[in-house]
Amino acid sequence: MSAADFLVELGTEELPPTALLGLSEAFEAGIVSQLKDANIEFGAVKAFASPRRLAVQISDLALAQPDEAFERKGPAKKAAFDDDGNPTKALQGFLRGCGGSVEDLSEMETPKGTWLVYKGVQKGKPTAELLPEFVSEALNKLPIPKRMRSGASRSEFVRPVKWLVMLLGSEVVDAEVLNLKAGNVTRGHRIHGVGDITLNSPAEYAERLKTEGYVLADFAERRELIRQGVEKIAGEVNGTAVIDPDLLDEVTALNEWPMPLIGNFGEEFLDVPAEALVSSMKEHQKYFHVVDGNGKLLPNFITVANIESKDPAQVVSGNEKVIRPRLADAKFFWDTDRKQKLESRFEKLETVTFQKDLGSVADKARRISALASNIAGQIGGDETMVARAAHLAKCDLVTNMVFEFTDLQGLAGRYYAENDGEAAEVATAIEEQYLPKFAGDVLPQTKTGQAIALADRIDTLVGIFGIGQPPSGTKDPFALRRSSVGVLRIIQEGGLDLDLRQLLTVAAEQHPALKVDDVVEQVLSYMLDRLSAVYGEQDIKPEIFQAVRARGVSKPLDIDRRVKAVAEFAKLDAAAALAAANKRVSNILAKQGISETGAVAEAKFVQDEERTLWTAVQAQQAKVAPLVAAGDYQGSLASLADLREPVDAFFDNVMVMADDEAVRANRLALLGNLRDLFLQTADLAVLG
Repeated sequence: MSAADFLVELGTEELPPTALLGLSEAFEAGIVSQLKDANIEFGAVKAFASPRRLAVQISDLALAQPDEAFERKGPAKKAAFDDDGNPTKALQGFLRGCGGSVEDLSEMETPKGTWLVYKGVQKGKPTAELLPEFVSEALNKLPIPKRMRSGASRSEFVRPVKWLVMLLGSEVVDAEVLNLKAGNVTRGHRIHGVGDITLNSPAEYAERLKTEGYVLADFAERRELIRQGVEKIAGEVNGTAVIDPDLLDEVTALNEWPMPLIGNFGEEFLDVPAEALVSSMKEHQKYFHVVDGNGKLLPNFITVANIESKDPAQVVSGNEKVIRPRLADAKFFWDTDRKQKLESRFEKLETVTFQKDLGSVADKARRISALASNIAGQIGGDETMVARAAHLAKCDLVTNMVFEFTDLQGLAGRYYAENDGEAAEVATAIEEQYLPKFAGDVLPQTKTGQAIALADRIDTLVGIFGIGQPPSGTKDPFALRRSSVGVLRIIQEGGLDLDLRQLLTVAAEQHPALKVDDVVEQVLSYMLDRLSAVYGEQDIKPEIFQAVRARGVSKPLDIDRRVKAVAEFAKLDAAAALAAANKRVSNILAKQGISETGAVAEAKFVQDEERTLWTAVQAQQAKVAPLVAAGDYQGSLASLADLREPVDAFFDNVMVMADDEAVRANRLALLGNLRDLFLQTADLAVLG
């Protein structure tokens, strides 16, 4: 089948830089998906993205769908012809639908008789006819939260659209998308470009944009060029550029013809915490910062200009004039804030609302202090340190620095606490209270930091659930999902022997007027649901976690040990049989309404299989008890795997529900003891 290269390019006003890469990937995926669905063959696919364009280039695109053979079952032969042998209306309608004649029919024998069958070939549609719809559909499905119109146009897109290129081979595809008529003319750089560029084929797209249009359309190529340029220019001041991947992507999305330039903001600003300077450069100006061999911030910044200036010094000077006032603000905030001790700001927190039903931030700080002190007592922390850290933890929220640079909350507090001469662990805990900030982030390392971080999150969870505002769907304004996972990570990865139910109860006691009576159990259930999802990400089957959850355990560290023990047990040859046996035992006991395990009387045994199983159960009771007490659940389950043979023999040969009431009761007591052995770790019936 003949093929040709294909190119589609949508030209726009400057696209949102943080969304550009995602839009490009989605546009490519949308077109490729539809080609596959239409069974159209194609070769290599390449996406392009720059501030003013989204494009997809496809090599060796088949010029038509393949013809497709099909078979349609028609009416029964006896209903297809009348007494004179002429086609009935049923057959005539069938033939019209197939576009064939009686001569094209064949017969198919079935148990119900002979049926007529039409075998034909569906002619594939030309690709050029399908491409307009494919492109439109791919654009319509782009992840655009809010679309806009351009002028009087009724078409909507993330930014006003300006031109459209659609080339199949050397031919323009006859299409209209977003009220734009497809052509073969693209546009280069706003300043450096030579004007319109008429393309003769898709293959020349990227090269001609580069040589004539001063546009590097390949996002990955542009990003690598920026990375190398930034690293190289940092060497001019004997420094190393710190290149954040997200910032690199954003800068790449802002430039079509990138030119890295290095500037200086003055050493007088280096007295300010480096994080404040970096935040100002990175968030506001999209600059890369530079450090020396010891990781210390240098008074330099690297900007990436979208022009190749004849006088780059002027461009640098302009950027220096912009950044210095911003850094001067940061220095002013830093100097001004330090004139007032951090603890003196607590009173101002009384006027800052945490949540209208849950009081002020000062109220929250007091609740954190009570819960964190409780936690510290359990994990070996210093309760005096914790109380001090809790009192100061939120004070930086009312500083000038955090008001201007919100991402510095906690970090600014640590600097101000250090400046005030607070204990090192107190200062560190003020910063650690916000850890982890995201999935995979570092955790608090100090006992005080762990206590404050846990108390802060648990207080929020109990409070928001307690006023009847739990997360729903995608709405989670207080980030309770992230808070839950943070609590679980701190406890489990920190090896903290804490009971969630107990902590939630203490937290609830600090709130004077919660509206939800069973808030502790609601929050606990919510957090365990999050834990189930975490284990799912670790490829641990849901039923393994549920087997542990069924035991009502609320210590995350203990839960983790049990889950991992059950996961290992599930790999054993005996696991499936014992899980099934546990389920059978649970069903039998439940049906008989037995919830408590009775005593076993050996004298009432009738069969050898009963005696053998009871002997094995007693041996395991003695062996497993110390293992469970030590938290060695894996060792416990591995030992219990030895019960497979006596359990199988019992169920193969013994009738539990014997006619003799005493024998029956004794056998049920035996099964109860068997079940209790496994329940010390998990309810294996869930696995059955």
